[in-house]
Amino acid sequence: MTKNNSLGGVEFLMRNVNYRVILVQVLVALFLCVNSLLITTFFLKDFFYTTMRYILFAITLLSDCLILILTNILLIFVYFHLTIQMWLCLIFYILSAVYTLVTPVTLMAMTLERYVAICMPLRHAELCSTRSTVHCIIIIHCISSIPCIVILLAFFASASLSLYSQYKICSVEKLFLYSWQSHFMSAIYQLYFLIMCITVVFSYVKIMKVAKAASVEDKKSSWKGLRTVILHGFQLLLCLIQMWCPSIEAAVLEVDFMLYINVRYINFIIFYLTPRCLSPLIYGLRDEKFFHALKYYTLCCLCRNFFIHLTN
Repeated sequence: MTKNNSLGGVEFLMRNVNYRVILVQVLVALFLCVNSLLITTFFLKDFFYTTMRYILFAITLLSDCLILILTNILLIFVYFHLTIQMWLCLIFYILSAVYTLVTPVTLMAMTLERYVAICMPLRHAELCSTRSTVHCIIIIHCISSIPCIVILLAFFASASLSLYSQYKICSVEKLFLYSWQSHFMSAIYQLYFLIMCITVVFSYVKIMKVAKAASVEDKKSSWKGLRTVILHGFQLLLCLIQMWCPSIEAAVLEVDFMLYINVRYINFIIFYLTPRCLSPLIYGLRDEKFFHALKYYTLCCLCRNFFIHLTN
């Protein structure tokens, strides 16, 4: 009787896990399709890839796609207890650590771009040129790489060569060989959180002042920019909470492995998927120029496929 109950519990657990995994795959596939459509629209119109805010928008979309793919793979590995060699886990970590920060840092840059566009309109063309955008993208990736570089240097200095060929479940915690490394990461993330919060609040206050003092014609543009900053702030908050997820998961892992799986699943849904579905909403649907281009190219594609189908 006890054996049957145990088997039934295992079957229920596997069924529950499978449903969860399937749900995640559906959501990830949906977001990747939407993001792919937006990225395609971006490259089809000259105006978009010569304008700073749209270029930065494309960077967030590409970063989001990469993070969704990487974290989804790692989530599957954890759920099914699949192990990989540590050198491969290291590659996963480098990409995920850098691009986890690329999105919030880019959002901060987009917030500053809105500040310049509304509060310093005469200097906008100069400060937000295509050349400045390239420099901005390089700076974004440099800033996002700092925590990863420090952790990797500490790991390479202390890890034995045999560790790279060992098979383990891939997670960030496996790379923290000393407690100070996790404390350092937490401190860096809190510093980033503080800087980004100050940037968003500063931009919000300045744009608010301009919106109140603007003429009737400019009020609409100013208030729209203000709403964009608020959405960026909410998106940044979710992204920055996501930075603390590894520390929370590491603490839970010490208590119970199944609880760790459940917490990691919930974190993935709320703090990885949710903020990344806001990017298409903010610029893909709310932005009139991008929305019209998206609608135009989508309809053209559908009509072309329809006529091809008729001729065949």
